[in-house]
Amino acid sequence: MNATAFIIENVTVYAEQETIQNGYIKVENGEIKAIGRGDIRAENHEVVYPTSENLSLLPGMIDVHIHGVNGADTMDATPEALDVMTEALPREGTTSFLATTITQDAHLLEKAIKNAGDYIHGNHRRGRAEVLGIHLEGPFLNAERAGAQPPHAILEPNIKLFKEWNELAQGTIKLVTLAPEKDGGVELVRYLSEQDIVASIGHSDATYAEVVEAVEYGATHVTHLFNGMRGLHHREPGVAGAALLSKDLKAEIIADGHHVRPEMIHLAYKQKSGEGIILITDAMRAKCLKNGRYELGGQDVWVQDGKALLKNGTLAGSVLSMNDALRNIQDFTGCTLESAIKMAAENPAKQLGVYDRKGSIAAGKDADFILLNDDGDVVMTFCKGQLAYTK
Repeated sequence: MNATAFIIENVTVYAEQETIQNGYIKVENGEIKAIGRGDIRAENHEVVYPTSENLSLLPGMIDVHIHGVNGADTMDATPEALDVMTEALPREGTTSFLATTITQDAHLLEKAIKNAGDYIHGNHRRGRAEVLGIHLEGPFLNAERAGAQPPHAILEPNIKLFKEWNELAQGTIKLVTLAPEKDGGVELVRYLSEQDIVASIGHSDATYAEVVEAVEYGATHVTHLFNGMRGLHHREPGVAGAALLSKDLKAEIIADGHHVRPEMIHLAYKQKSGEGIILITDAMRAKCLKNGRYELGGQDVWVQDGKALLKNGTLAGSVLSMNDALRNIQDFTGCTLESAIKMAAENPAKQLGVYDRKGSIAAGKDADFILLNDDGDVVMTFCKGQLAYTK
């Protein structure tokens, strides 16, 4: 199914403006050329692929926070590791992502950042998930809320150092998680905002007032809501309370049922709706692999029955897939599939400034899309018009 021009018909198309029953999609040279309803006559150069079961066609999902999968991790700092990630992620319906770092000694971070920048500029291949950029999670964090981030390598926010790193990354750092309450934190937020880089509040002990100040300086994002942050309290709303109240902040959620209780996810959805949430996995290298001992940020992580834990019991990333996150958010909140798509594709695309080509099914956009069956399983994934996975 890698013809340069093809049609998929007899599917429910979850398009940008409407949901089309008995719909079709026309693809040419990696782009969506047309969508519509009913039967369509193929041109001479087009191949028609009728579907054999009731399938839904959705935009490919975008994971803005993922460390690794299938034994590979961004911090491995090799093109081979990113090859593994770009090949594995379409299996769960992810067609693009941010290669996410973890707090580490500067020389290790620099190696990973340089590798990712080189990869983004030179190694992308159609038929694989696209690396849209780098998510720098740390080291500009608050050690009080380190979670699984190695505390010894946490640094104060530093604009000069960030500039050096982004130059090393060839300008590919797109999102930075930081603690704005630390010395230099709001100044770094303002600098990132001026550079059109997403400033995200995370691993932070900020008060409500400090979050409000960070938003005034340009923060627009919250890293894994409820995890690694000052929580909601009736006398101090903290980062979590500010995230729930601020329409200027998009909030990531790890919808695996382990990081956040389903009831709290429901609460967040009722407060922020599908407009204000971004589904992420925060997955580490053990995703797609068996239970056992793995590594994250130089630390041993034990994976057992869907949980990834440090020796002290701290959650250390996840083994969640994006299609499970899509399914779970509907189960936990009762939201529609349309709303879930917004959280998994449209919102991250808009946040990263790539909605002109990603995040929805519309003519002129990249042919990044997935086909799901009635159980929510990924049946096929297309990345820029090439079949990247089939069940």
